[in-house]
Amino acid sequence: MNAKSKKLSVLMFPWLAHGHLSPFLELGRKLSKRNFSVHLCSTPANLSSIRKRMGEESSIQLVQLDLPSLPNLPPCWHTTNGLPPHLMDTLKSAFDMAKPGFSKILETVKPDLLIYDFLRPWPAQAAVDLRIPAVQFIATSATMTSFMLHTFKYPSIDYPFSTIFYREYEKAQVSRSGECDELHKAIESLEMSDTVILIKGIKEMEGNFSDYLSTMSGKKIVHVGALVQDPIRKDDSDIIQWLNKKKKYSTIFISFGSEYFLSEEDFKELAHGLMLSNVNFIWVVRFPVGEIIRVEDKLPAGFHKKVGARGLIVEGWAPQANILGHSSIGGFVSHCGWNSVNESMYFGVPIIAMPMHLDQPINARLVKDFGTGIEVLRDENGRVKREKIASVIKQVVATRNGRIMRKKAKELGASIRQKGDEEIDEVVKELMQLSLFKKAEIEIDEVVRELSRP
Repeated sequence: MNAKSKKLSVLMFPWLAHGHLSPFLELGRKLSKRNFSVHLCSTPANLSSIRKRMGEESSIQLVQLDLPSLPNLPPCWHTTNGLPPHLMDTLKSAFDMAKPGFSKILETVKPDLLIYDFLRPWPAQAAVDLRIPAVQFIATSATMTSFMLHTFKYPSIDYPFSTIFYREYEKAQVSRSGECDELHKAIESLEMSDTVILIKGIKEMEGNFSDYLSTMSGKKIVHVGALVQDPIRKDDSDIIQWLNKKKKYSTIFISFGSEYFLSEEDFKELAHGLMLSNVNFIWVVRFPVGEIIRVEDKLPAGFHKKVGARGLIVEGWAPQANILGHSSIGGFVSHCGWNSVNESMYFGVPIIAMPMHLDQPINARLVKDFGTGIEVLRDENGRVKREKIASVIKQVVATRNGRIMRKKAKELGASIRQKGDEEIDEVVKELMQLSLFKKAEIEIDEVVRELSRP
């Protein structure tokens, strides 16, 4: 679109989790630079955090969605960030009750297009009712999405990619969590998308899986890329200064995202594993909001004395992109949330996978299958052992196998960065074509109605 073209108006509507907001916001930024008028809709609790991240940026207009008041769910918890786990079902109920309010937002904003998340079908239905085309944007992997859809459509047939699977204890976790009950809503949501589905990720890594997803869904799958924010150009923080003193590829970075927390047992085993590994590390430690916990009380006795200057513990938050982009980082101990996987691949850092649940085990197996990471295997009960952790860390940092993984990750990262915004250009093309087609369809219908009048 040239500068004189009419802007295409897009309303973006992510689920209320930070891991969903971030890719929607990043995609919105890229679309706004291509002559799209972008609105992003969420709750006040989420919009306040988005405003802080946007700074003076005004290219994206924020639209407030108010959820109904429910017992034990104040407005500050109209987000998954810091939400007590037992209130997740309450939040989902409040979200579903907001459909009438969202329909009014659609009527007011009058977007040319809705880009919505994958957990619920009603946002797409609200758009279709107003003859607004709706396109789903999936912020998790094509691998997980195709695995999920296959399981739903063909429960008695093995998934065609044998390296991607759930272990028995992971199946039990999913069953206990009640996520199976959510699957049919996610599938209905996927089917509501128009002729196109947008998906976060890299076709070079997931092409086979997105092709299979396209075959099953009957829709074109368009990868939007890794959607990784560039690191701060100049960072002279204490963390970066500490890293500057370490040798190339000698240090591992440990972080499990903003919404996932290690069990007490896993925390203890990881700490002991780090002591046994004798490898440099930065460990970002977080605890659930509202829990007053001293890190020192959780660490094994003598931890700091044992690790000395080779270990740095950071409480709360750390500049992940800047750390992963540092030359001293040789591996990333991660839960394998999809945002973290994409960041790690973008910066060419092999992953030491310690997945917890949902899509994370599938992402971990994808990374291993692609040759850019290795999983810390748990026992048949899902327990992780310190010796396994130490062994895998040393393998990635100090062995030939680790160097091969790092080379593969570096090559993938270079390819992603070299492509730049090629994927976004394809996204723009698809969205424009869809919008134009739908407008023409509506105009034809109006002409037919006029001609049909007596």
